[in-house]
Amino acid sequence: MILLDLAENIHIAISIFLFIWLYNWAKGSVGSAKLALFLAVVIMFLTFYSYPELVWALVALWAFTTFGKDLLSKVGVFEK
Repeated sequence: MILLDLAENIHIAISIFLFIWLYNWAKGSVGSAKLALFLAVVIMFLTFYSYPELVWALVALWAFTTFGKDLLSKVGVFEK
């Protein structure tokens, strides 16, 4: 039960972080703060609220790109 609560809290924190990052990106691309907010809300709703497993997929992708390169180079996967 505690692990489910922890996973839910981590999911909310990651979603908030992604929303702020998406808002800043949209504000830089669009230029209007109101339009950027609308765009960020729509994208967050259509992707992460409708499909919450995408948040965990992004976390897994980030972890793989951060730590996976070192791990795969130590194992020697890309060497012939």
